[in-house]
Amino acid sequence: MFIYTPVAGKSGQNYMENDNLNREFLQTIKKKFGIAGSSEKIYSAISKLLQAAPTDLTILITGETGTGKEVFANAAHQLSLRKKYPFVSVNCSAIPETLLESELFGHEKGAFTSAVDSRVGFFESANKGTIFLDEIGDMPIATQVKILRVLESGEYSKLGSSVVHKVDVRVIAATNRELESDINKGKFRRDLFFRLNNVHIKLPALREHTQDIPELVQHFAEKICIKLGMNYQGITGDSINILRAMPWQGNVRELKNLIDTIITLEKGAMITPEILIKYIPPALPASKNSDTPEWGSMISVHPSDYNNTSEIAMIIRSLLDIKSDLSDLKRAVSQIYRTLEEVRQNTEPPYQSFEEVIKEDDNMETIEVMKLENVEKRMIELALKKHSNNRRLAANSLGISERTLYRKLSEYGLL
Repeated sequence: MFIYTPVAGKSGQNYMENDNLNREFLQTIKKKFGIAGSSEKIYSAISKLLQAAPTDLTILITGETGTGKEVFANAAHQLSLRKKYPFVSVNCSAIPETLLESELFGHEKGAFTSAVDSRVGFFESANKGTIFLDEIGDMPIATQVKILRVLESGEYSKLGSSVVHKVDVRVIAATNRELESDINKGKFRRDLFFRLNNVHIKLPALREHTQDIPELVQHFAEKICIKLGMNYQGITGDSINILRAMPWQGNVRELKNLIDTIITLEKGAMITPEILIKYIPPALPASKNSDTPEWGSMISVHPSDYNNTSEIAMIIRSLLDIKSDLSDLKRAVSQIYRTLEEVRQNTEPPYQSFEEVIKEDDNMETIEVMKLENVEKRMIELALKKHSNNRRLAANSLGISERTLYRKLSEYGLL
């Protein structure tokens, strides 16, 4: 069983200094709690986690949606002396304002119309353990006052009661909001912010540490393969580059969902660009939030440019379509000579040989200067004539897909 024991040194700090963490120990922590990534920003967050976890200090975890705030909160509880007691997670934004106070502190029978029985609140359920207040930035001001009281004195009252209760709970809070900005707008109490902010762990957006994507993909792929009883065959370098270039507005959670879907439906097959493109969903419109952080992806895109252009995922999809079409075209050109010879041998005039086709254009002396589109158009016409306008057979003889043939027919006005 893994046990984390804080050891005080001469300076009273944990035996691990922030800038000299033992990598083997960190790997054990990451594996135990499902944390993936080896970038400096991830190690910095883990370092603060290890320093704060053994204490009773309040922790504030900030970061965009999907960066793993609850994972770090749970790790802080499991690494603390309270790990034998409950870890209660509360999503403050998911509970209506009218019910939040009752859910957190409980209520007495008759406190409101539907209160037919008394109820134990989340704080009481978490006694001696840890309560995780996720999305605390969405909490109403009136409820914030009561949270502050619990933090300062451990006291609270149930809704509909004047009896004061005591509770021993460690509070870990998280938010994807800029609380400093909310304070200035009067939406969040300054005194509560300072009380929550004993230790601040900031989790980076995925686009800020794209170097961790290969490790994250490996972690999620192996996890889902174990669950489904499959063998993971890996991912190509081109696919990794595509993933690194994506905006990841849903961060690590979005990447996990994508990998889970691909592995499940493709049965653990090697993830290639051709497979990846099938599962990249159309991106949502970019946020117009003026506080949008700087971009750190491999493709340099300024937020204002991104807001006014097509979504990056759609651009990637189009580029891969072009790449696929070029591959089809290469295969078609390699079969041109064979196709023309077959047409010449199995048809009567007015069908022409390849040399005769070239001579028809007075502006062309050799195949080297002949325009590729003219050759392509002529080959398509000949193939269609040979196969009595059967597009499937014509596409097979040209070595291209029916989809590509249909687009070429439209492009050359042959429909």
